Amino acid sequence: MARESATLIWFEKLNRKDVALVGGKNSSLGEMVRSLADKGIRVPPGFATTADAFRGYLAANALDAVLTDRLAALAENRATLAETGSAIRAAIFAGRWPEAMRADIIAAYRTLGERVGQTDPAVAVRSSATAEDLPDASFAGQQETFLNVRGEAALLEACRRCYASLYTDRAISYRTVKGYAHQAVALSVGVQLMVRSDLGGAGVMFSIDTESGFDKVVLINAAWGLGENVVQGAVNPDEYQVYKPFLSKPGLTPILQKSLGEKERKMVYTTRGAATRNVPTSKVERESFVLSDAEILELARHAVVIEKHYGQPMDIEWGRDGETGLLYILQARPETVQSRLDLGALKSYRLRDKGKQLLQGLSVGSAIATGEVCLIESAADISRFVDGAVLVTGTTDPDWVPVMKRASAIVTDSGGRTSHAAIVSRELGLPAIVGTGNATELLHDGQEVTVSCAEGDRGFVYAGISEFEVTETVLGDVPKTRTEVMLNLANPAAAARWWRLPVDGVGLARMEFVISNTIRVHPLALTRFDALKDEEVKAEISRLTRGYAERSDYFVESLAMGLSRIAATWYPHPCIIRMSDFKTNEYAELLGGRQFEPAEENPMIGFRGASRYYSPAYRDGFALECRAILRLREVMGFDNVVVMIPFCRSPDEADKVLEVMAENGLKRGKGGLKVYVMCEIPSNVILADDFAKRFDGFSIGSNDLTQLTLGVDRDSADLASLFQERDPAVQWMIEHVIARARKAGRHIGLCGQAPSNDPEFARLLVAAGIDAISVTPDSFLAVKGHVAAAEKKG
Repeated sequence: MARESATLIWFEKLNRKDVALVGGKNSSLGEMVRSLADKGIRVPPGFATTADAFRGYLAANALDAVLTDRLAALAENRATLAETGSAIRAAIFAGRWPEAMRADIIAAYRTLGERVGQTDPAVAVRSSATAEDLPDASFAGQQETFLNVRGEAALLEACRRCYASLYTDRAISYRTVKGYAHQAVALSVGVQLMVRSDLGGAGVMFSIDTESGFDKVVLINAAWGLGENVVQGAVNPDEYQVYKPFLSKPGLTPILQKSLGEKERKMVYTTRGAATRNVPTSKVERESFVLSDAEILELARHAVVIEKHYGQPMDIEWGRDGETGLLYILQARPETVQSRLDLGALKSYRLRDKGKQLLQGLSVGSAIATGEVCLIESAADISRFVDGAVLVTGTTDPDWVPVMKRASAIVTDSGGRTSHAAIVSRELGLPAIVGTGNATELLHDGQEVTVSCAEGDRGFVYAGISEFEVTETVLGDVPKTRTEVMLNLANPAAAARWWRLPVDGVGLARMEFVISNTIRVHPLALTRFDALKDEEVKAEISRLTRGYAERSDYFVESLAMGLSRIAATWYPHPCIIRMSDFKTNEYAELLGGRQFEPAEENPMIGFRGASRYYSPAYRDGFALECRAILRLREVMGFDNVVVMIPFCRSPDEADKVLEVMAENGLKRGKGGLKVYVMCEIPSNVILADDFAKRFDGFSIGSNDLTQLTLGVDRDSADLASLFQERDPAVQWMIEHVIARARKAGRHIGLCGQAPSNDPEFARLLVAAGIDAISVTPDSFLAVKGHVAAAEKKG
């Protein structure tokens, strides 16, 4: 029979309103056990000591006066933070358990063992402060957790250590920063059955994008073994992103991202000495994802259930039992940064110049900072930190909070986006780059650097002090327009940063960025791998494609996932994806590309665009692009994707391309698939009626159309004055094709920067009856204003 008293309460008797009774962490565990079990959420059983038990322990050992005196000395600068914390922790740990409290804890531990059929079951002993996991402050990692605790004596000792950890240096500092009175905060201890994730895997997930605040994704980090390495930032974990709105649609796999982490070590149980230890992972473990697709989707669905129940974005710890294969939720707390930002304003950063790139890692935040490096490899040396410096260290665990808040930026060797360090960095508003691998080896004290987290989900450290600009955009007064204003995008990682812009979709998504930056391999080097002559290239391709049954699957899955992050951001608005439009010299730069690409005198008007797609020289490469689009639409669910064919010179060529697409599952009209054509060659305008019979829409590429209409090299500095999109000849081309498209009932847009720089050009487009204008994100508001003004004038 479960024993309850003033000392402790079982999880199933708690709810989230019991923060004052058992702290934020334990009240949340009770809430999930009580309310979410019937919705498939598994939480390991356990009990929590009460805040009154903590106060009783202090009173029984006459510790209140000790706390008052020590904290007063700290406030009056008569003692250092380290001296104060050490003295208070020693005093609390030296206390003796009141007999009734001791008996209650032991009885509950024995009852837990009876419930699960084990003697001396292994438990996690976690601290839960009454000012922890609140909506305005996470208090992430401020108190201690002890894993694989077995036996009554070990449990009582771990509980005393948790009590003492309310006064770790980092906890004292954090409460001071957040304005909490130290002695008003009490501590509850959660005693929870251990999940055998030491034999499986564990990690952290958020029901919101941690960097952009995009609220339609779940972000999951995973590593082998116990989850503490992920929480502490001691490993570079796997990272997954899942699109929440499609999780309820059967048959879809809306996984937007799968990034393989190094996972160099894992935390496991020990049978002697310390309860846990880190051991190296095997090569197979380092080269394998921790979670299967089915497990990724199951966890994401759990995140959605928990978020819906709590009514706010959540930060969740999970574990997979290696014996049963079951997934468990270990903790859930409110997300405290992105969900509290002002959604009416959007702040963006842009570098004006860049020095040499020194290293890169995962970006935390979206800001830019500059300063001198202060390299500190041990917490014992934090006293030498210089205010305003860039803190560089192996890992930034929460012990470093006192120094983190004095830094301009943080750069670490290891860690993921869900580590305690990343959470605290966000709360402090600091840009951080984690998981660089070797920052402490490449950077040195006094070195001037620029830390940029403004370029997507990768953060970069550049040599020197770069100039940058900060723009704050107010979103409340964006005018409504008949003409659609859409975005041009290439970097999938940057798309979510603009999710709050009220755009009408994506008018141009360039797949070349994903191919060159993520895939990196020429598609024919995958489909014709055995024909490759360069053994080093073959070895690198083999490394990149490890884990895939077919090398071509690497291209298809990577391209589909990359593009999905763009398609997801403004779903269900259309996302127009242009099929590859590399020139031959650009294709040649991909791994294995030189063997398959001809050397051309003028690649700009050479073997590019549509002419490649049906040619035996590239047809099997184009088939991979088609497979990626098919996966994006039918497997992942993004039926808002529109395909666009670039540089299509003739109607006959259009027929050949559409035939090849149909052979690869992309038949125009099937499943609502629309196919557009780029209007960038004079023949597209002259034969607009013929092209309109074959395509559902046009997108005017004003750069190439201007170049080919005027015979001006757009890259020539000497001819720059002649390159004018408002030249009468170009203007006639644009007005004519708009008129023909409208007569044929075809959608027509323009992608280019001219409307943002030239309000008169925007007026001409609106007057001609264009359906959509697509521009870069930083130009969106200006163009929207120009279009609204033009429509008002009529």
